[in-house]
Amino acid sequence: MENINGDQDQCRLALSPIGNMNSSPHGFQTTTSNSLSEQESDEQFGQTSVEDSESDTITDQEASVSDCESSVSGSPTEHFPVFDDLVRLAEGDRVYDLVKRRFVLGFASLGVQAKVVGIHRNGFGGLMGQARLNTFRIYGQAMEKKCGGNANIRYAWYGASKDDIVKIASHGFGHCGISQNNGLFGGGVYLSPDYSPLESACNSVVDKDGLRYLLLSRVILGKAELVQIGSEQCHPSSEEFDSAVDNLSAPRKYIVWSTHMNTHILPEFVISFRAPSCLAEFARIPKPSSVPTSPWVPFPVLISALSKFLPPHTVSVISKYHEAHKEKKISRNQLVLKLRQIAGDKLLIAIIKSFKSKELKTPTSLA
Repeated sequence: MENINGDQDQCRLALSPIGNMNSSPHGFQTTTSNSLSEQESDEQFGQTSVEDSESDTITDQEASVSDCESSVSGSPTEHFPVFDDLVRLAEGDRVYDLVKRRFVLGFASLGVQAKVVGIHRNGFGGLMGQARLNTFRIYGQAMEKKCGGNANIRYAWYGASKDDIVKIASHGFGHCGISQNNGLFGGGVYLSPDYSPLESACNSVVDKDGLRYLLLSRVILGKAELVQIGSEQCHPSSEEFDSAVDNLSAPRKYIVWSTHMNTHILPEFVISFRAPSCLAEFARIPKPSSVPTSPWVPFPVLISALSKFLPPHTVSVISKYHEAHKEKKISRNQLVLKLRQIAGDKLLIAIIKSFKSKELKTPTSLA
């Protein structure tokens, strides 16, 4: 899969599109009721590690990114997780089936098989649970008035460890919910749209039983603004905006600012599931069918070239990822993924092809 060639620090880029969007970029519709009822229609849900190599490369063709399988299986006697203060939904229940269908479709669109083990519902019991529910309703109503009748409430996924998921469902978000984001888009909670559970599943943590966990929450977005990689925002830039996204037309991330994280997010469901161990490699780069043979560019050369097109703070973020790669804190595939997210395929391919063209004119090669 990877060619060993001295100690060159090189990179290859997959030419194929990042992701595979088969759903509406805006997700399914939501209401400001207590939670999903069995009478709600299908329209609410569903209409809409490879180790580092000495010759790590990015090509302008389909890159080989994973040796792991995309399937997953459970034990004959499946372990069902138990959560205090959460109500387990029975398989066959209408809401269970709606949530499961949306979850499975989100993975299947990228060729990943994930198995739902259990779905639990937040009952919002007790005084504090009811207070959190009422707070969300009040802010939803206020957002409707502010935005001319549309609060832009969406369902969204959030991945973490089982312990963190339980704490969030019971007490709301805290600093633990922000720290895993690495601050790439500012200070807030990052969630993925309902059509993209895999984005959040990459942040989930496998427990002792081999299970991962996701929260499915309702989120008040209001009017979202675009934020760039390297943003240091922690609140809306003006009164006009209420939340943020990484892409206005097809967002992969909803950013709810830290100032709004416990008023604009209502955790409703906890999904327990099994999935392949290398989820991050499926998140954006499809699994290839052949070994790449296209041109490569050394990472330092690539970063130097990117500095001519990207702002300094963005190049600084890329450099930090490259340092993490050299220190073996992240794999080559994770570095490639971050490069594609930050710089975009179009720019990367142009630089790689330009480098290759110059290389052909020069008899010597970089070591």
